Amino acid sequence: MSKVLLITGGGRGIGHATAIQAATEGWDVCVNYQGNTARAEETVAKIENAGGRAIAVKADISNEEDVVRLFEACDTELGTLQGMVNSAGILGPEGRIEDLDASAIGPLLDINVKGTMMVSREAVKRMSTNSGGSGGAIVLVSSVASRLGGAGSTIPYAASKGAVDSFGWGLAQEVAGEGILVNVVSPGIIDTEIQPAGRVEAMGPKLPFARAGQAFEPAAAILWLLSDDASYVSGANLSVSGAR
Repeated sequence: MSKVLLITGGGRGIGHATAIQAATEGWDVCVNYQGNTARAEETVAKIENAGGRAIAVKADISNEEDVVRLFEACDTELGTLQGMVNSAGILGPEGRIEDLDASAIGPLLDINVKGTMMVSREAVKRMSTNSGGSGGAIVLVSSVASRLGGAGSTIPYAASKGAVDSFGWGLAQEVAGEGILVNVVSPGIIDTEIQPAGRVEAMGPKLPFARAGQAFEPAAAILWLLSDDASYVSGANLSVSGAR
């Protein structure tokens, strides 16, 4: 019997790669996206070609009504949730901290921090044995920027991912006795749409592996954390950064 997985930001980058790989491992997938309908539909088609069931649901994870609607659509169309991956996130604003406007920082925190908390809340409601669920696994996508700091360009992004790290650790402890595993994956520089133009080409040769990562590499780590092989792993933060 297939298991049901919801992936926020599932229409692009690491989320897209995770959705495709999940289908090959027996998951049915709810692909959440915010703007790129064509890419989300392409993801769904690839999942179906791999033998899985899939739906695409447009929802802004910084909006509570959208988050609730997203999970209800997954409940109705695919069934009982056993896995949730929060891969949705944004990078900007960029620049030195003295040059940033507060209005630009708000959307970053709304999506990367508040959104992470709201989608995790909805997943816990469905998975917790305290609520009649049968357990499950939550994987939050963070970034090694949370420990590198992002000085000179992306301090707010790094700080938002530091919040994700802290939230993941706390949530893992909070639901450990309720059948839910919570882990964090922290990618390094991965060649996906989130990267500013030219960054992968400029930074790749300077990295320890002399290249940027590819989306399938953190996706593989996410799928392992969702698998039965990770049955005693919770509260971990797995760096997929090529030794950076």
